[in-house]
This record gives sequence, C-alpha cells and structure tokens, in this order.
Amino acid sequence: MLATIVGLAAFGFLCFVGVAIFIGATVNSSKGPKQTTANSVLELKLNDPLNERGREGRFGGLGGGGSTGLVELKEAIYRAKGDDDIKGILLNLGIVQGGMASLEEVRNALLDFKKSGKFVVAYHEIASEKSFYLSSMANEIYLNPQGTLEFNGLSTEVMFYKRLFEKAGIEPYIFRVGSFKSAVEPFFRENFSDSARYQTVSFLNSINGYMIGEVAKTRGIAPARLKVISDSMLVHNAPDALRLKLVTKIGYFDEVQDYMRGKLGVAKDKKPSLVSLSDYVDNGDAEARVSSSTSNRIAVIYAEGDIVTGKGSDDNIGSTKFAEAIRKARLDEKVKAVVLRINSPGGSSLASDIIYREVLLTKKVKPIIASMSDVAASGGYYIAMACDTIVAHPNTITGSIGVFGVLPNIQPLLADKLGITVDRVTTGKFSDLPTITRPLTDFEKRTLQEEVNRIYADFTSKAALGRHMPLERLRRLASGRVWSGLEAKNNGLVDVLGDYQDALNIAAARAHLKADDYYVQRLPRQKSALEGFISMFSDDDAAKTRAIKTELGPLYPAYAQYQQLMQMRGVQARLPYSLDIQ
Repeated sequence: MLATIVGLAAFGFLCFVGVAIFIGATVNSSKGPKQTTANSVLELKLNDPLNERGREGRFGGLGGGGSTGLVELKEAIYRAKGDDDIKGILLNLGIVQGGMASLEEVRNALLDFKKSGKFVVAYHEIASEKSFYLSSMANEIYLNPQGTLEFNGLSTEVMFYKRLFEKAGIEPYIFRVGSFKSAVEPFFRENFSDSARYQTVSFLNSINGYMIGEVAKTRGIAPARLKVISDSMLVHNAPDALRLKLVTKIGYFDEVQDYMRGKLGVAKDKKPSLVSLSDYVDNGDAEARVSSSTSNRIAVIYAEGDIVTGKGSDDNIGSTKFAEAIRKARLDEKVKAVVLRINSPGGSSLASDIIYREVLLTKKVKPIIASMSDVAASGGYYIAMACDTIVAHPNTITGSIGVFGVLPNIQPLLADKLGITVDRVTTGKFSDLPTITRPLTDFEKRTLQEEVNRIYADFTSKAALGRHMPLERLRRLASGRVWSGLEAKNNGLVDVLGDYQDALNIAAARAHLKADDYYVQRLPRQKSALEGFISMFSDDDAAKTRAIKTELGPLYPAYAQYQQLMQMRGVQARLPYSLDIQ
C-alpha cells in the first residue's frame, strides 16, 4: 500500500511538472519572436501542412501535429525584408504540403522579398512538384547529387467506393442537379463520368499552365520548352535538372552553407547564423496589426474547412459561429470593412445559406470582400457570391454551383451481413421519412429530388443576383462545374485575380482608409495553445479520430468516405470528390 501511494504521488508530481513545463512554454511562445542576431538567414523548412491560420502541435508543438499559418509565414517574410539583421532566406524544402493558391501567395511574398536586394537560396534533397515551384524563384537552387526533382505535371486521383458499398450491403440513393455535380459519383460509380473527367482535365490544365508560365519567368526558360520537359518527363535526377536549367547547382548542404558564408562575409570556419521560422514569427498580436495609432479596423474572417450546421469545430466552418463572427463585424462601428477569407470545398446548403444571409446584410452597411484561397467551391462559392468583390487566385478551385443529397439504405447490411431485421410503427404513410433502414418508394424519391431541385434554383438565382448576370447565362456556368480561378474570371464568376493582400487593399479603398489608418482584426478567435492542450483530453471526438487514423493508416480515407456518407444530413453544396492535386 505504501509503495502504491508513493508511486501515485510520484506520477502526480511528474504530471504536474509536465503541465507546468507546457504552460511555461506556452507563455514564452506567446511573447513574440526571439531576438535575432545580426547577419542572419531566415530558414524556411515548411514541413508542416500549410493552412490559413497556424496551429501549434500537440503539447505546444513538442509532439508534432501542428500546421504552418499562411498569414504568419507571409508576415515573417515581409518583416525579414525590412529587417537589417536578416540578409537572406534559405528554403530548405522537402515535400511541401499546401494548395496551389497558398503556395502562390508564399512565392509572391518571396519575390517581393528579393526586391530588397537580399538573396534567396533553395536546397532540395528530394524536390516535389510543389516544392520546386516554390523554390523556382530563388537566386540559387541546389539539388543534392543523389536527389531527384519532380517536374512532370499535375494530377489528382479519386477513390470510388461502389464495390465496397455493394460488398457491405449499403445502397446509396442519389439526388442531384447538374451534369457536372459529380461529388456523389464515388458512391455509385467505379470511375470518372465523362463530364467529371472533362471538367477536371480543364481546370487541372489551367492550373498547370499557369504554374509553367510562372516558372518560365523566373528560370528564364520558354514556356513551350518547359511544357515539353514536363510532358515528356525529361528530368529524373540531379544531372538532368542541372542540364535542363531547372536548378543552378548540384551540391550538398555544406556547399549551401559555403554559399551563405560568401553572401554573409563569414569565415569558412564559422557556421552561418540560421533563424528558424518558429523563432522568428511573431506569435503575439503583431501579425494582425497594420497601425496602432487608429481605432479603425478591417475584420478578416477566416472560413476554412467543410461548412456544417451549428457551432462546428476548429477544423470546419460552423454556421452558428461564422454567422456570429460576421454579425459582430457588421455591428462593430470600429470595423470599417470586412474580408471573408475562404478555403472551403463547401458542405451543408442550409449552413451555407445562413452564412450567406449575414454576408448580404453586411454588404448593405459596409464593404465586404471575398478572398478565395486554394478552394472556394460549391458552398464555399455560396458564401462568397453576395460580397461586393470576389478576389481569386488564377489557380483557385472554385465554382461547382450545384447541390446534391444522399440517403443510404443499409437494410441489406443489417439483414444479409449482420442478421438484423427492422420493423416499425408509424402514424402516417411517410412518418419514418427520411430513413436509412428500408428502400425508398418512387414517390419518396421524386419528393426528395424536387427538394434538391428547389434548393438548386434558389442557389443559382442568388448567384445570378450577386454576379449581376442573367439567370440563364449563370446556369450555363453552373450545373456543378468546377473552374480554376482564371477560368472563373474569364466567365464572370469572380471579379479580380489576386491574393489576400489585394483583397485587403480593395477593402481599405472601399472604406476610404489609407494604408496606415487601420489594423486587422482576425475572426473567429482561435483557441490558445493552453486551451488546445486541455481540449486534447476533453474532446472525445478528436481523440477517437486520432486513434482511428493511427490504427487504419492508409485505409483511413476509405473509412472517412464511409463516415461522410453516413453523416450527410440535408442537401449538400459540396465540391466533387476530395481533390488533392499533386
């Protein structure tokens, strides 16, 4: 008994010390960047996923699982441009995890950094297509002698679950509008439909063409030549990359250090001073501050993830939370304009409409500008279409104006696989509708399809109104079709090709604010590191998801697709598939 008591006391003491260390690290990390020594280089590794707003990993970043915030990263690059202690930037890149539009914003920030006359050097051991695109603007690009460089075009692949559902005994009933509304195809097909393949080829080639054009500018290679290199996959290894002028040097990391020593004027026996992004980034309020001498604000509302009804979570766009954030910005007299930053494939049509209403009300009293990131499609487009101006990247994925509904029938699963039968008592002929434990009648199918048709008509009518476009023309652009930002601009679905800063500038101009006469208020409020630490133990759903991901490994996407099917409630305005461009 004494040994048990002593053991429990020791365990409790260790837990207390661990939590105290975590809290201390959290407090220290919130005080802002560390002091930078003179004659330093900012090192950007970008190993974590690139999201709109950064998030510390488990245990304040000590246990991984975090993400790099696009805003924080760009702020660090901008600050380094004017920091006399920072002489250059090192891109020490592997497999960069981010969408094409996000990478474009980072790349543009690096190009702006170079205008200061400071250097950017890149080092790759393995250069993926995205990491090479990011580094293609560097003054010097080093590739390890045994390294490889991927430059063979973009692709996306989709898993189809028809056979899985057939084996499991799940019969999905599909209700949709639009020949291009292919979000539900994985549930009842084994491959792309002709229309889905057509639209995917179109926007993927648009994004790839834009990327090749930008690489051509910075590498000094004709776009036609780069297209041949890409399509024929002429580059495999480091000698290929050097011969084709995709990189400037073949070398090891110590040779990159020699290059930096030369730029810094440091002796060969001295190690170049490298500053990590985590040490340099301002974790306080500086990233949201443009001017501290005014009370004028521009509210930037970050909408990232699936659109869901209710409060939602940190990883999605809950209609209640985001409607409240927009309403707060509208009613705050200090907020002179709003930027709605969207990175979403869509989701619930009901939730999208709730947020749309708040956008519409805000538009009547102050400027509200949509800034599209990697994806702003279907429900993501829905919440943007009432804004005064829609700003998108050329390689944003947008459009997908259409809706669908899915109702699974799991009766075969219950009866044939599990031996479970279901009986029911009702007060009317349709009292149990919607149900997932019996087949639908033809009348019920028609009724549900009519509801989907009604919501699609409402979606397209509101889109036509927001775009000041005849309804028939809008519907020719709708039908669930996905467009790149460049295609959407040419078709009148967006107003301006640009990035977040362009949207902020437009908002300031519409509110008649000078560049030094406002500061940015970021909404909704994020959890602090300590709140995130506590939620790890109080959020059962998050803990369950982490456990399932660990257990299933590469099979988790199939499980997630099944879960998505079972959890879809009401009509959905969602992007086709889960697009991951590589």
